[in-house]
Amino acid sequence: MPSLRPSLTRALLILVAIVAWLLIGSLGGAAQGKLSQVQTNDAAAFLPSSAESTLAAEASREFVESPALPALVVLTPQDGGPVSDEQVAAVTEVAQSFPDHAVPGTDETWADYLTAEPVVTPSQDGEALLVIYSLDADRAEDLIGDEESVTNAFVTDLRATLLDELGASADSAGELGLNAWVTGPAGFVADLVTAFGGIDGVLLIVALVAVLLILVVVYRSPLLPLVVILTAVFGLCLAGLVVYTLADAGTIVLNGQAQGILSILVVGASVDYALLLVARYREDLRHAEHPAEAMRRAWRACLEPIAASAGTVIAGVLCLLLSDLGSNRSLGPVAAIGIASALLAALTLLPAILLVAGRRSRGFFWPRVPRPAAADAPAAPDVTTQGAGGLWGRLARWVAHRARRVWVVTAVVLLGFAAFLPTFDASGTSDSDVFRTEVDAVTGEQVLAEHFPAGAVQPITVIVPEADATAVSEAVAAVEGVEAVAPYTGAPAGAPGSGDAPPLVVDGDIRLDVTTTAPSDTVEAQDTVRDVRTVAHATSPDALVGGAAAEKVDTIDAAQRDLQVIVPIVLVVIVLILMLLLRSVVAALLLLVANVLSFAATLGLGAILFEHVFDFPGADPTVPLFAFVFLVALGVDYSIFLMTRVREESVRDGTHVGVVRGLAVTGGVITSAGVVLATTFAALAVIPLLFLVQLAFLVAFGVLLDTFVVRSLLVPALVHDLGDRAWWPARIGARRTGTRVAAPAVEVPAVEVPAVEAPAVERPTGGRPDAG
Repeated sequence: MPSLRPSLTRALLILVAIVAWLLIGSLGGAAQGKLSQVQTNDAAAFLPSSAESTLAAEASREFVESPALPALVVLTPQDGGPVSDEQVAAVTEVAQSFPDHAVPGTDETWADYLTAEPVVTPSQDGEALLVIYSLDADRAEDLIGDEESVTNAFVTDLRATLLDELGASADSAGELGLNAWVTGPAGFVADLVTAFGGIDGVLLIVALVAVLLILVVVYRSPLLPLVVILTAVFGLCLAGLVVYTLADAGTIVLNGQAQGILSILVVGASVDYALLLVARYREDLRHAEHPAEAMRRAWRACLEPIAASAGTVIAGVLCLLLSDLGSNRSLGPVAAIGIASALLAALTLLPAILLVAGRRSRGFFWPRVPRPAAADAPAAPDVTTQGAGGLWGRLARWVAHRARRVWVVTAVVLLGFAAFLPTFDASGTSDSDVFRTEVDAVTGEQVLAEHFPAGAVQPITVIVPEADATAVSEAVAAVEGVEAVAPYTGAPAGAPGSGDAPPLVVDGDIRLDVTTTAPSDTVEAQDTVRDVRTVAHATSPDALVGGAAAEKVDTIDAAQRDLQVIVPIVLVVIVLILMLLLRSVVAALLLLVANVLSFAATLGLGAILFEHVFDFPGADPTVPLFAFVFLVALGVDYSIFLMTRVREESVRDGTHVGVVRGLAVTGGVITSAGVVLATTFAALAVIPLLFLVQLAFLVAFGVLLDTFVVRSLLVPALVHDLGDRAWWPARIGARRTGTRVAAPAVEVPAVEVPAVEAPAVERPTGGRPDAG
């Protein structure tokens, strides 16, 4: 027998792989820490150019030199009484001097970033003050010192100034006796950035620690879990490097939610792929003299299912490029880059590390080191034999003996939960409901609504021809939820329509500012927008209705359209991939239906829990879309891992034996992979944002449902019940080696299974030498 000592070529390849990944780690680690600097979290920037609010915004720009992003300061006396003259004077002095403050890290002042002088307005009840700062919206996303956006820096400095000079904050009233909150669009953006700030550190640490603990339990080894985690971290570095480079160049758009999902997706996928490769490698170490030969077999055997799994997820997330919303489109390439990075790390870095010690590489499995069995050692019993195969062997035989009963009962239970799918509320939420913890912007908005017309700061804007302005104004004023309607005069005042100047006319158009009774970010304001559009279009077909509330309406409408368009396309793409992989129409459709049923059951249970247990105020329409893309694509993964092994075994011994053996052999590793992925997605819940908390629950629960129910019970039982017909149009039965077995495979004695007798050295294709 030729020596299996590592050749110079193999040693060089291992060295090159490790050095290359070390370089990626050094560059990618720095890029990962700077991803927040290239984020874009402005919802309006993600709207399609054809949206009415986008067209209205473009028309509105002609009425002003630069669009404004308001930052609102609301102040109230701590004792709840009227504001004193002394308090008004102190607030006015601080408000007017703040624009002269130097911008940290620059030679500019905040006045260079404002489109108008600050306005201090007392409330009609005399119990509150409102200070309006108008940030230049065109510069709001600019970075200051390459570290944070103008908006975030402005709000942070404003809050610090109020506390230092007035002693005023949400929790402190100081000697002046005033509480203060910074709210408005700028306040919400700043608090959103702060919430996403946990992505760079807390989220990743929580996910990695949880995964490490699971891997220690799975491998019962102190070294192997560290190798797998290291693979995931380097995969994340590669993804971060590519995403940062593309986002910095403007090739792709990155927002906070995409960054959070990227971290979780790369860690979960890397560990999943690593688990599968390591499991097959451990299995082949029992039949190979040298670790390099075992890795060669394992790598070849795992390449097709792992690549198909990654390809399925990549194809699924790239379907998001068909979205009307830029925020959805941005997630497609970001997630695809993450999965590709995880695949490369698992197939290149992991094998290189596991072979770096040469013949001593088995030591990574210490203290349970797998070694080849002695030549005269009895063969391990096949899993089709009663009592063999451990827990998963017993489950596989139990499913095989009760196949029809198992899949019927399982399907009925899943259908029962799926029946609640229509009750899932994904009609959108208010911006104040986005945060799951108390934040300054939300509390400040509530205080603002108590003392001022809530919709005055960000009114609905209606662009109409001058000839129709009066008729449209009267019609809109009669709409329920409208506080006031006034033409825009160009005066830099706080409330719409302030001043007695004549309306500003631009190219024959007039802008009407519509003050709503509800804040612009609320569901009530969105309903008002729909009513305003109805009457405005009926009165003047050329009218354009925009504003912050209208942008939210168009975002929800676009997200609902995406759900209807993208879901069918994802299903078609996935079923085509499954047909190519499994070379079967029936098996591909079976897996697809099973995973869609699992998704429907997950969303149905989510509808029950979100409304009656967690008391969530609803969900954004992108929640079910993202949940669908990830659950169906990732859920199919586990079925792919199972079915490729079942097909491998079925080619030799028939479908019935193939199902039993495939489930028994892959059960442990796929279950571990499912638990790891569910845990990583559950870590998203540490970010206190409603969208991510809901997505974390749906994907984590859905993955566990796929792992323990769909892949363990429903799919194996269905395939076993169908037998060789599951592989149509392929004829698996005709391709078996040896004598064709006519009786059910589970009745064949273990000694008649050819795979048990095949020596490992006779299987250069990386196929499974035996069931042990």
